[in-house]
Amino acid sequence: MVGTAAILGAAGVVIGIGAVTVEKAPASGAPAAAKSSATRHSPAQVHSLLSSRALQAEQEVSRSATRPPLEAIQREHKAAALPLVKQAVSGRLSRSVGPADPHLIAAQLLAGYGWSGEYGCLDELYNHESSWEIHATNPFSGAYGIPQALPASKMASSGPDWATNPVTQLRWGLNYIRLSYGTPCGAWAFWQSHHWY
Repeated sequence: MVGTAAILGAAGVVIGIGAVTVEKAPASGAPAAAKSSATRHSPAQVHSLLSSRALQAEQEVSRSATRPPLEAIQREHKAAALPLVKQAVSGRLSRSVGPADPHLIAAQLLAGYGWSGEYGCLDELYNHESSWEIHATNPFSGAYGIPQALPASKMASSGPDWATNPVTQLRWGLNYIRLSYGTPCGAWAFWQSHHWY
C-alpha cells in the first residue's frame, strides 16, 4: 500500500511530508511479489520513523531563536499579567486595571480577608448574580456590577471608578459580604434560601 504521511509539529504545523510504502507479507504458499525499487517498511517501522522525524523537527523548531516554544510564550504572558493584578490589589496602580480577570482579582482579595478557602462560595454567588460581568445591570431593580450593588452608586465608597473597575467593585462586594453575612459562604447560603443577598 502506498500513502502520504504528514508530520505535524507541536503547533499543528506541517513540518514534513513523504511517501511511504507498506506491504503485507505474502500468505504462506503464495508466490513472492516481484522486487521493486521502492523501500518497503512495516507499519511499526513507519510509525517509528515518523515519530523520530517529528521529534527531531520539533526540537529544531524549539531551538529556533525566532520562534520560542509555546510554553515559553505562555510563561512570558502570565508573568507580564501577574504584576498588574498584584499592583491593582495592593492599590499601587493609579489607573484602571483594564482586562484583568475578576476571578484572579477576587482570589487575591479573599486572601486579604483570610477567606482563601471560600472562593467556591463567592464564585457561585457572583455566577448567579452577575456572571462576573462588571457592567451587569438588573433591568428590574437597577442593581449593577459584579456584586449587584443597589443602588449602584453605593460602590463609590470604594472608589470613583466603581462603574468600570472590577477591583473597586470586588472590594465593595467583599466588604458588603463581611458586614452583612460574615463570609462568602454565609452570603451564598443566604442566597440559596432567598435567591438574593
